[in-house]
Amino acid sequence: MKGIKEKGLGILICAVVAGMSTLLAGINIGSFSFEVIGAPVFAIVIGMVITAVFKNFAGSKNMKAGIIFTSKKILQWAVIILGFTLNIKTVLSVGGKSLPVIIATITVSLVMAAVLCKLLKVDKKVSVLVGVGSSICGGSAIAATAPVIDADDEEIAQSISVIFLFNVIAALIFPTLGNAIGLSNDGFALFAGTAVNDTSSVTAAASAWDSMMSTNGMVLAQATTVKLTRTLAIIPITLVLALMRTRNAKKAGEKGTKVSLKTIFPWFILYFVVASLITTAVSLLPTGSFADFYNDYFVAGAKWLAKFFIAMAMCAIGLNTNIVNLIKKGGKPIAMGFCCWVAIAAVSLVIQHVLGYW
Repeated sequence: MKGIKEKGLGILICAVVAGMSTLLAGINIGSFSFEVIGAPVFAIVIGMVITAVFKNFAGSKNMKAGIIFTSKKILQWAVIILGFTLNIKTVLSVGGKSLPVIIATITVSLVMAAVLCKLLKVDKKVSVLVGVGSSICGGSAIAATAPVIDADDEEIAQSISVIFLFNVIAALIFPTLGNAIGLSNDGFALFAGTAVNDTSSVTAAASAWDSMMSTNGMVLAQATTVKLTRTLAIIPITLVLALMRTRNAKKAGEKGTKVSLKTIFPWFILYFVVASLITTAVSLLPTGSFADFYNDYFVAGAKWLAKFFIAMAMCAIGLNTNIVNLIKKGGKPIAMGFCCWVAIAAVSLVIQHVLGYW
């Protein structure tokens, strides 16, 4: 009961903002859909504006515990629930041919982020978040990685802002670019699925292509599958980062700090894997009431809830972020995000061309 009193109001505020943000993301004006921006971005911006107007809003006694809980625990719950939307068997069988492109784009983005981290002197945690956000799955990858590297709310906010900027640009220009360079429907699906950061922008770009080419949703389905295949990279990336953080912390342990992989290990990623295995196992069951209900309703509900929880967490992060400091420090992360974005798009097209997927 005490926990509810301490955390309830902060959690409720984040939930209300997430609800508003979800509604905003569903608005269409002419041919433009706010889905390309996404509820998490709306939520983080609203949170930052609230804190800018009401200076100590997030730090007040009634709000602080709930906001911290939302930015940490609910963010992890969102990643776990996301696991229920992944059928590993289907993703790998349908998205298998995209693996060379996915591996190449992830590698080039992480290497680019590591190099630019030193050249531009960007904060290491921001560099990691921009690298994984650009190469894997935008906000979801940042949500999964942030707790593993112990990133603070301002670092998360910077990374989300960078990813958002290039999401919108990609969704707006990639369909025209793909058409101009002569991509086939399959080629554009692979391009969108590997070169666009966030799921919402992948769907926006693929939907725009379907409208241009009258393909009746075919490219959207293919691009989404490629995107889900990319999402699986969350698992090895977060585990490697956990091992690296443990190693680095053990070096510090020589000065009196005791650490272990057990304390740093991202257990929520293990639950994410278990959730995806459950969905994969259910898909192998004979067609029937339970399997149909699970696939048609439960998975759809999990997808919606994961997005809603991420929006709640982004609101909490926004409430803990100073928007003025964010703008002042934003130039170098944006330059890094731009370089990663261009490199990913170029490598995606080059590998496709080499493999004859064009």
